[in-house]
Amino acid sequence: MGTRISRAPASHRPARLLTGVYALATLVALLLTLLARRRPHPFLAEGIFGLLNVPVAPTFVSVVVLALATRALLGRKRIGLWFVAVFQVLGIYVGFVALVPAARLPRTEMWVSRGDLGRGLDIVSTLVAALALWWLWRIRDEFTGRLQRGSWGLALAALAVGSAVTLGVAWLLLGAVGAPRSQVDPLVDTVLAVFGGMSRRALALVPPWVVDVVAVCAGLTILAAVTLFLASARPRSRWSPDREVALRGLLAHHGAEDSLGYFATRRDKASVFSADGRAAVTYRVVAGVSLASADPIGHPDSWQPAIEAWRAEAREFGWVPAVVGASERGARAYAATGGMRVLLLGDEAILDPRRFDLRRTSLSPVRHAVARATRAGLEVRVRRQRELRADELAEITERAEAWRSGETDRGFSMALGRGGDLADGDVLHVTAHAAEASLVGVLSLVPWGRSGVSLDVMRRSPDAPNGVTELMVSELLARSRRLGLARVSLNFCMFRTVFEDAERLGSGSLTRVGASVLGLFDRIWQLERLYRANEKYEPTWQPRFLCYDDAVSLPQVVLAVGAAEGFVRHPSLRSVPTELDPVHLAQAASISAPPVDVEALGPRRSDQFRYRVAALDRMREAGVDAYPVGAASVTTTPVAALGPDAWRTPRTLSVVGRVREVRDHGGVAFATLVDGEARLQVLFDAARVGRPCLDRLTSFVDVGDLVRVEGTTGRSRTGTPSLLAEAWRMEAKCLHPVPFRAFDDPGTRARRRSTDLLVHPRDVELLRRRSAVVGSIRRTLGDAGFLEVETPMLHTTHGGASARPFRTFINAYGIDLSLRIAPELHLKRLLVAGLGPVFELGRNFRNEGADATHNPEFTSLEVYQPHADYTTMRHLTERLVREAARTVHGREAIPLPLTGSGGSDGSDGVELVDISGEWPVVSVLDAVSDAVGRRVTVETDFDVLLGLAEDHGIAVRPEMGAGAVIEELYAELVEPVTVLPTFYTDFPVETSPLTRPHRSAPGLAERWDLVVAGMEVGTAYSELTDPVDQRARLTEQSLKAAAGDPEAMEVDEDFLHALELGMPPSGGLGIGVDRLVMLLTHSSIRSVLTFPFVRPVTTRRADRETSPAWS
Repeated sequence: MGTRISRAPASHRPARLLTGVYALATLVALLLTLLARRRPHPFLAEGIFGLLNVPVAPTFVSVVVLALATRALLGRKRIGLWFVAVFQVLGIYVGFVALVPAARLPRTEMWVSRGDLGRGLDIVSTLVAALALWWLWRIRDEFTGRLQRGSWGLALAALAVGSAVTLGVAWLLLGAVGAPRSQVDPLVDTVLAVFGGMSRRALALVPPWVVDVVAVCAGLTILAAVTLFLASARPRSRWSPDREVALRGLLAHHGAEDSLGYFATRRDKASVFSADGRAAVTYRVVAGVSLASADPIGHPDSWQPAIEAWRAEAREFGWVPAVVGASERGARAYAATGGMRVLLLGDEAILDPRRFDLRRTSLSPVRHAVARATRAGLEVRVRRQRELRADELAEITERAEAWRSGETDRGFSMALGRGGDLADGDVLHVTAHAAEASLVGVLSLVPWGRSGVSLDVMRRSPDAPNGVTELMVSELLARSRRLGLARVSLNFCMFRTVFEDAERLGSGSLTRVGASVLGLFDRIWQLERLYRANEKYEPTWQPRFLCYDDAVSLPQVVLAVGAAEGFVRHPSLRSVPTELDPVHLAQAASISAPPVDVEALGPRRSDQFRYRVAALDRMREAGVDAYPVGAASVTTTPVAALGPDAWRTPRTLSVVGRVREVRDHGGVAFATLVDGEARLQVLFDAARVGRPCLDRLTSFVDVGDLVRVEGTTGRSRTGTPSLLAEAWRMEAKCLHPVPFRAFDDPGTRARRRSTDLLVHPRDVELLRRRSAVVGSIRRTLGDAGFLEVETPMLHTTHGGASARPFRTFINAYGIDLSLRIAPELHLKRLLVAGLGPVFELGRNFRNEGADATHNPEFTSLEVYQPHADYTTMRHLTERLVREAARTVHGREAIPLPLTGSGGSDGSDGVELVDISGEWPVVSVLDAVSDAVGRRVTVETDFDVLLGLAEDHGIAVRPEMGAGAVIEELYAELVEPVTVLPTFYTDFPVETSPLTRPHRSAPGLAERWDLVVAGMEVGTAYSELTDPVDQRARLTEQSLKAAAGDPEAMEVDEDFLHALELGMPPSGGLGIGVDRLVMLLTHSSIRSVLTFPFVRPVTTRRADRETSPAWS
């Protein structure tokens, strides 16, 4: 369906109105000529258009003249305006004739309207003509197109010969009907009737059919003269060797932008470049249409001026601008620049070699065809054209031409139009050979950037075995890695969506009728067969568009596209250049891909960065290694270990720290080193270290540099404890200034995590506490006899929890994979195998956003114990959390935000709360009942549950059942208000697909959630071990997934097979380690992760070091 992306300016509307009137007049004249019967008076349409002085008449000459005028107006040619002006002047003349007595002017009846309005119509048309001439003068600036330079001699000769033939035919016919040839009047009457539209009205001596025949001859004469004039014209931007070399240079830099880019080098195309030469539009003039193909070539930033230059040239010569085969990006550029309309034309089939695997069931038709061709003994060779011998290349070209069997070589936007050219060394030829190396099939593909190819020629011998094409395509894709190919463009399929939509269940009648109509033309144009031939490879379909100016020009544009693509035969008198000369061939061969500008790919650097790089260069020139190798023999004393005793007695030591500041006092310099939260002042005295050493310090060292200093503990003159330096060495030069004074923006801190930890060393302590918590968990479980195991991160089916997975693709096997949501199913398979109590501490992934308590990747603990239940796991959880709290705080306590707390741990708003006693255990139904103020059970009427949810402003999705609504009430009303550690038990079965049903409460499952400080920290189940029940639940989940639920689990047959072997009754536990550390340290999730997820910066921008925070 056409889409107008931008409206034309209002100033263009008069020109479009005038063009539309003449287009309508041409259609009316054609219908009158073909269908109207003879009558003594003019038709009503003749009278209406006669009032406007538009020469509509039932003669072939009228149709030709109006068509030429309409064509000129479409192209905004000035001559079209002259046509209209002449018609208006003739209208004034006819009005004048109507006022003059008939006796004064002979044959005035030829020029006077004979309709019901009589002479009055001719008089009124005089006034219309005067107004029209004034209006034409006002809009003349809209018609700036001029005639292209053609051969006036050819046109005049055709006109003279045609006129002579026309008069001769008229003279012969007059004699044949008995009119006296010796008299001139019948001949003059015939000619005037031809140009005056009298063929449907009787003349004295001339039958109407004679006038019709003469009118056809006259019309053909006019068409022949115009055609010869235009055919002999040559656009100034036509192909030349220099232009082709320039286009190849643009393709070398930007050829990967469009799969059809290389076809711009066709030698029947002209080209218009942008003023800066960085982009070009290639086109061909067909039937008066400047038909561009595909997207502009070159840098996208220069597309707009290239399009404007192309449209300006089209306006200058009166061509109708149109584009065939534009991509979505290109179509938007054409529409935005010229206000063109966009129409979906079809789709291009793109194959990804990494995803093509003949072992897939969906590719069975291709696999069977390949097997047939292989059994026939075919061999496939894949070579670049430059690798072929001259005789091999000649054979490929000749056979491909012979196998065409005389059919029109179709293609303009996706065809190169030449074979075996020396300039096309990178063209890829895939050939199939039968016995004795005889050629039976050819694929020729042109370059698409550096890692793709686009189909040009696909031919096979009529005697070739079935499956030869499938074999060549499959072998090309199979060898893509060796060839460096990442994408292959096959055929372009027009109206593909029509065929695809017609196959869908419930497709509309119009869609099916459209597909049937296109099917009727399949024998001629192979539209549907081409779609079927490409669809079996399971390509990705990329839409291609037709762009045109206005609806009036669309028929002409469609004709031009049909002629260019080979669907309509269109004669051409122009010769196509054959090949480049040796000089330009050498220039084309020397074009290579542009060198990578590494500096341009990196971020913009600040002045401070460049200053530090200059200091680095000076160090290297002086022979100082800014990044030396480490030395195990050197003993380093941590700065934090230097207590008060270190300054009482001088001792020699070596320290490493980052420079916080340097103060140069001439012969003495002071540097402050920081290591975490510890600081140390270092005194550099020229008398002790030597002047050269001091100069190197002040010249090379900047804030943030990591340095090693060897010296003796002592004090400065003011008594400040200082390390009296004796030598120093650069450990690592810092190229970015470290903003010790101000670095507080949360986004920048998360993105520059290393800098954040340097500036805020307290966060380093949080990470150390995290490590201690993880160690405590491992130690506690190890002491209890649990075995730590590792299970796969990559899953072929996602399961273990209800969440949206991350998906990826493995090239080696051609299958989709997902990053694990939870290791649960693999750990249960280990229980079946008899490994006993097991646990895993590892990373899980869920495709969701990051917030205060979530991160797309997170660390979790999963524990499974045979012959246990969820009560056993509850006691284990209490022990794990208490031991972790003891590790962090020295006692069984956690910081909780309690009202009125003074913060006994020194943290504002929180209090270390003792957790050594029994933790509350509350049923979910009891907790929800207390929250809503009425008793809620799984048997509660569903409408009542919906009403409770609505009363509390809780959204309910259509797929939710009663259990899901109850859990949503719990999540919104109970969990956020829970502060002390509490176990909420016995959840509805509906929301617990992997949990055993409750042993005594139908409709519930043996599951609990541990909630502390409004946050879920862990969950545990009495595991479901019944394989029949488990299969039914997973099948229900898979049905939800098939219905579009992205979080529903899939059926894991490997897990179910293991479960069917018999799994012992077990308890399972899951704890979010990140959340546990957050709870124990009273911190945000970003603070307890080494590198929290941050949305990447998608555009290049200056480093943040240029902001005030870096000063």
